[in-house]
Amino acid sequence: MRRVISAALAGAGLLGAASLGGCSSMSDVFKSTPPTVQVRLESNPPGADATTSLGPGCKTPCSVSVPAPDGPFTVAFALPKYQPASVPVNLIKNPGDFTTPASVTTDPNPVFAELQPATPPRPVRKPHRPRKPKPTAATPAAAPPQATPAAASPFPDPNAGRR
Repeated sequence: MRRVISAALAGAGLLGAASLGGCSSMSDVFKSTPPTVQVRLESNPPGADATTSLGPGCKTPCSVSVPAPDGPFTVAFALPKYQPASVPVNLIKNPGDFTTPASVTTDPNPVFAELQPATPPRPVRKPHRPRKPKPTAATPAAAPPQATPAAASPFPDPNAGRR
């Protein structure tokens, strides 16, 4: 019996020495990678550059995977000829239980931005200059049209003798 116990202790000693030699690689196994969140990004009109405050971004409509932060973050949307927009995003953490794993979701889901057209700058108006009045005294007055003689008319003039 003593031989079995001493052999077991010797084997455990070798195993312990082997495990200490690879200690740094074994500790990496136990480190958990931070959970990631899949974020759906959409805009109207589509094709905007969407960038999260956490770093990743894409052209809408798209999805990005971001590390789950401890608090809210923002998504900035930009498209030429449109005003930029920023949308705050909250995280909803579900701790899970014995039957379901822990999960993290975003609110809103999907993250949506309605981009407004950029208004073109108004043209600069030149100051109004008053018009110069046209000279009227320099032009000769036109002669009134002459009356046609009564003889030219086929009807006799009823007032011809009274003048």
